[in-house]
Amino acid sequence: MKIALLGYGKMGKVIEKIAISRGHEVTLKIDKDNAPFDISTVDVAINFSTPDSAVSAISLALSNGVPVISGTTGWLSEMETIKTLCDTKKGAFIYASNFSLGVNIFFELNKHLAKMMKNLKDYQVNLEEIHHTQKQDAPSGTAITLAEGVLENSHYDDWELAPTKDAKKLAITAKRIDEVPGTHTVNYDSTVDSIALTHTAHNREGFGLGAVVAAEWIVGKTGVFTMNDVLNIG
Repeated sequence: MKIALLGYGKMGKVIEKIAISRGHEVTLKIDKDNAPFDISTVDVAINFSTPDSAVSAISLALSNGVPVISGTTGWLSEMETIKTLCDTKKGAFIYASNFSLGVNIFFELNKHLAKMMKNLKDYQVNLEEIHHTQKQDAPSGTAITLAEGVLENSHYDDWELAPTKDAKKLAITAKRIDEVPGTHTVNYDSTVDSIALTHTAHNREGFGLGAVVAAEWIVGKTGVFTMNDVLNIG
């Protein structure tokens, strides 16, 4: 499989290493100040570019018949535009706020726990996420996905960054610490006990592996998919 990397930062380099180890070729590395290139020569594009360049990078690939795996967050106000383009071009697209296989299982566990806790009014819920200081968005896309899973099954009507004085808002604490891959925790607290659901990344390779697995899965398909489709869960 021939892969284009849209964005060649830390994640791009991790994905390249994993893709090669699984027998694929990285034939295009698209980053700032690239020379002219023909993206139609690849089988799939994996996008980990910056938020301000994500839409143009994804659009370019889809317009040229190339399926796209996108892990860039911070551009989701344009998601409907991308979905429409994908449908128009009969392309294939997967967006995930986090491609780690473990995190996507964590997302489903979070939804299941929220459903179980829905009618237990003594518990208050909050989220905490910790990332490296180079993380551009806060809260993380992963934290927002977790929040959405809770909002579907709770009395909260929205989320906001902590501290919040609105009892109807789900509080997310976002911490930025040097050189940490990422930790996300969903806390349920009452006066008698606490329940915590936590995922801790040990390195970036889990994110890279998930993106490559998704790329392997999507080739030859048409439509807009999620990691639940890739993993056959949910």
